[in-house]
Amino acid sequence: MRNIARRLFQLVLVVVLSTLFAFSLLRLFPGDISDAVLPLGTKQQKQQFREDNGLDKPFFAQYATWLGNLVQGDLGKDYQSNTEVSKKLEAALPVSLQLMLYAQILALLVAIPLGVLTAYRANTKTDRSLNAGAFALLALPSFVLALALSYFVGVKWQPDIPWLGQIPVTGYEPGWLEPLFGQPSGDIGKHFGTLLLPAIALAAGLIAVYMRLLRSDMIATLQENYITMARAKGLSDRRILWRHALRPSSLTLLTVAGLNFGTLIGGAVAVEVIFQIPGMGTLIYQAINARQFVELQSYIAIIAIGYVLLNFVIDSLYVVIDPRIRRAHA
Repeated sequence: MRNIARRLFQLVLVVVLSTLFAFSLLRLFPGDISDAVLPLGTKQQKQQFREDNGLDKPFFAQYATWLGNLVQGDLGKDYQSNTEVSKKLEAALPVSLQLMLYAQILALLVAIPLGVLTAYRANTKTDRSLNAGAFALLALPSFVLALALSYFVGVKWQPDIPWLGQIPVTGYEPGWLEPLFGQPSGDIGKHFGTLLLPAIALAAGLIAVYMRLLRSDMIATLQENYITMARAKGLSDRRILWRHALRPSSLTLLTVAGLNFGTLIGGAVAVEVIFQIPGMGTLIYQAINARQFVELQSYIAIIAIGYVLLNFVIDSLYVVIDPRIRRAHA
């Protein structure tokens, strides 16, 4: 219980600091927010805007008001369309969550077998070839791969995949997560089709990272005494690799997978814009273009809170995955 209480305290502290950072960041831009929002407005209109949005109050009073509203689900309004930001977020959040989830699942499904294979075949032609491919993927930015996929797969080749049909280049079909946010669901086959290319573009770099990490940890694990004992007992290589070596070798992979959600969000901004997917990345892009600073700081804060919560959950899973850590906390 003491360990859980300590982690919860750290969680709250990190959330407060991350939201304070998000709030402070946009105030470092030169000029006044009212000038950016109302470039042609009169002095009286700009002053009225500042008073209506509490921008005339001291910094920490503004932060306390904004954080209090954020906790209650009030993220403010879009100044141009007068639309509540929370409504826009409800529509965009499930889209990005599904895209990032598919990218992570795809990356892990490809990287784990390759990581195990390269560890088992370490320093062979197979290992060297797969590592060369991994380095090539690492050097390829997600937006470049997104542009290449949209042209070759979506325009030039136009493959017809069973259950998914012809892969669309742009657009989005709602999936299974939208109903949880009060949105209507769509055709599941079309949903997977619309997110296939964006998920591949986001997952490519992750596959290389995960494969390399798992390979290194697996090679070290395969040198452990209990693995030697398992071999002496006559256990098959497949059983040793997948049952006895993979689990303790996956802690670093799990940690990096959690941390990479931040990378995914950054990559999703470009990928969502390229494939015209109405997710968080597109909202952030539109908010930056329209200089919707208050809206943008709410998005950054929501992403930071989600990122911290996810890593808290992953940190808690360590004791489930590795018995050595569970015994150390007992």
